[in-house]
Amino acid sequence: MQHLFRFLLAGIACASLSVQAQEHSENSMTMMSSFGPYAMTRDGSGTSWQPDATPMQGKMWMIDDWMLMAHGVVNFIYDDQGGDRGGNKTFSSSMAMLMASRPLGAGTFGLRGMVSLDPLMGKSGYPLLLQTGETANGQQHLTDRQHPHDAFMELAATYSVPLSEKNSVYGYVGLPGEPALGPSAFMHRFSGMENPEAPLTHHWLDSTHITFGVATLGYAWQKWKIEGSVFNGREPDQYRWNIETRHFDSASSRLSFNPNDNWSLQVSRGFLKSPEQLDPDVSVHRTTASASYHQHFENAEWQTTFAWGKNEKEGKARNGYLFESTYALMQQHTFFGRGERVTPGASRPSWRWVLASCCSVYGRRQDGVWASPLRAPSPARRCCWP
Repeated sequence: MQHLFRFLLAGIACASLSVQAQEHSENSMTMMSSFGPYAMTRDGSGTSWQPDATPMQGKMWMIDDWMLMAHGVVNFIYDDQGGDRGGNKTFSSSMAMLMASRPLGAGTFGLRGMVSLDPLMGKSGYPLLLQTGETANGQQHLTDRQHPHDAFMELAATYSVPLSEKNSVYGYVGLPGEPALGPSAFMHRFSGMENPEAPLTHHWLDSTHITFGVATLGYAWQKWKIEGSVFNGREPDQYRWNIETRHFDSASSRLSFNPNDNWSLQVSRGFLKSPEQLDPDVSVHRTTASASYHQHFENAEWQTTFAWGKNEKEGKARNGYLFESTYALMQQHTFFGRGERVTPGASRPSWRWVLASCCSVYGRRQDGVWASPLRAPSPARRCCWP
């Protein structure tokens, strides 16, 4: 199984990493979303939206009636977290995605597959001070560690039907998939995808991006979209190579609004039944809101996201705030930063809020092929206040 994933990841990544910048622009102008009558650049992870001005990330081609797109990334990272609770590790994070769509009947049928070799870094993931969530052994919570993603990140099917030139209805089912809750997942947001580590607010905003069982129904009209999902609320367990199955026990809804090409706004609310394997009797009501702004310049792209999430469980509300920004200059250098503040639970470490930021230079070869990211200094520097 692991050899199969290595082969799939290498093939898709090689196809997608050879994308030219001018190809992004051309596809952005001509390709329409499989969910409705709007540009494909508006599509984020799952059924989420991002600013229409976001550049297309991927290689596209046609086979008969099928339109296909491949996208992938591999990061090689040295992580150095200071202090008694810190640690260091050299590891790789990766993602490869293949999407296909075609006309079918009165609408458009689509398939999505996304895989990762993150399980190879080990069940305990990588050091990330102040991070919490999920487990490595089924007995203890991971603390000051970021768990690896599952090998199967998305296996989904979609179908949309236009009602007019301005609106559409659509359905989405995934095992795994992503319900209508929160902003686009952090590794898919232009404002955060170059940051090699997960945000601390992951479990306040987008931790449901890998959900083993989800069904979504939505309606899009011009700049607005409303959608609802039913799904399995349990987060993935420590076995990262398998596909888990549980019945639908949770639900969410999301309202999205793109007032123009530069902005994307969303608010969402969800009920997660027993999300934590080690706390099976605890359920969570989650509320999120976010705003993303993207500006295209002649030789640069800039996107900034602000997001807020609130988890309500056991009668207590815990808030998380995220601010992140990425500036990509002349397809050769990328500068990014992230700041966060979170309110932990009583059973978690005694810190109250955290600020995280980093800056990196990212290299491209002039022919458009991505080179290895140059992470310097180590992006794992965090400052915390009790």
